[in-house]
Amino acid sequence: MKQVEPHCRDANPPLRVSIVAFRECDPSIMYGIFDTLWIAGANWKSSSNEPTSEVLFSPRLVAADPGPLTLITGVTIMPQATIDAIEETDYIVVPNVLVDTPQSLRALDRRLLDWIVAMHRRGARLLAACGGSIVLAEAGLLDGQPATTHWMYAPLFRSQYPKVDLKEERILVQAGTGHSIVCAGGASSWQDLTLYLIARHAGTAEAIRISKMFLYQWHRDGQLPYASMIANVDHGDAVVKKCQDYAPLNYQSADILSELLHISGLPKRSFDRRFRKATGYSPLEYIQWLRVEEAKQMLELEDRPVEEIAFEVGYSDLTSFRRLFRRLAGLTPGEYRRRFKLPANVEAAVRFSSAADIAKLG
Repeated sequence: MKQVEPHCRDANPPLRVSIVAFRECDPSIMYGIFDTLWIAGANWKSSSNEPTSEVLFSPRLVAADPGPLTLITGVTIMPQATIDAIEETDYIVVPNVLVDTPQSLRALDRRLLDWIVAMHRRGARLLAACGGSIVLAEAGLLDGQPATTHWMYAPLFRSQYPKVDLKEERILVQAGTGHSIVCAGGASSWQDLTLYLIARHAGTAEAIRISKMFLYQWHRDGQLPYASMIANVDHGDAVVKKCQDYAPLNYQSADILSELLHISGLPKRSFDRRFRKATGYSPLEYIQWLRVEEAKQMLELEDRPVEEIAFEVGYSDLTSFRRLFRRLAGLTPGEYRRRFKLPANVEAAVRFSSAADIAKLG
């Protein structure tokens, strides 16, 4: 017999949060969301597992079938409820799903998709973390709406859901009537999502307290600093593929665009049109991305001045390079280096360990 998910008997019952468990989910995000919401608003006595203050949320893992569920990572979890037992819930959280082809999208459990749609129609608000927005798109809930997802999923997302206004550079995107759907892009952006939910219902002070407790940080700069170029080479256009093979070895050249055009043997307008159709970039954009990606790696691994790196990747005008880098990476070159270069103590430890390993082999 179906049961309505029970409220707490307190005067202010905790909000019911159903964390949907697809086989394609990875457990770290599921349990990270669960633990953060479980402790929000409350201080707990570890000896008795009893809260000493108000509990804000009642999270539970929800699956299509009872019993253990083995996830795509090989980890087996024990969901706490099935969709058949829940007729009402305040929030549904869709964690990341690991999918990479249209076939894997179609393989998502349709029972869970239908249940999410039904709960949303009954008033449940939807939160999607990382690739979880793909689930909502597959369920038809994002058509005509803005959304975000992990930057690596963007090409697949765009090809499969052209009716969705994808903003992959964003971390949080609200959609739906009354902002009843919120998507978060990026693997660790579930932290932003849970802090948003806590702030919405308990205020900013509690969200700040939780962020300090777990050492969470808002991803204020969006996803651009973390994104890398995804070069499509499986498009079937042999002429464009030949140019793509040439570009990574010669992108520093001042005449690279003319060289690519010559290799193609096509009129410029035809070449530009075919290149964009095959790769998703214009030839100029493609070269700019290649240069910035190479500059990123140098900034991460080397201590050379930015001026030298800019010149090596093909820019004699430092101002133009800085402007382009900021537009594509979301940070200045200096900010990028400070964020992603290994801390000095870690780098020293790695070098020491490598030297020790080499000595052992010798």
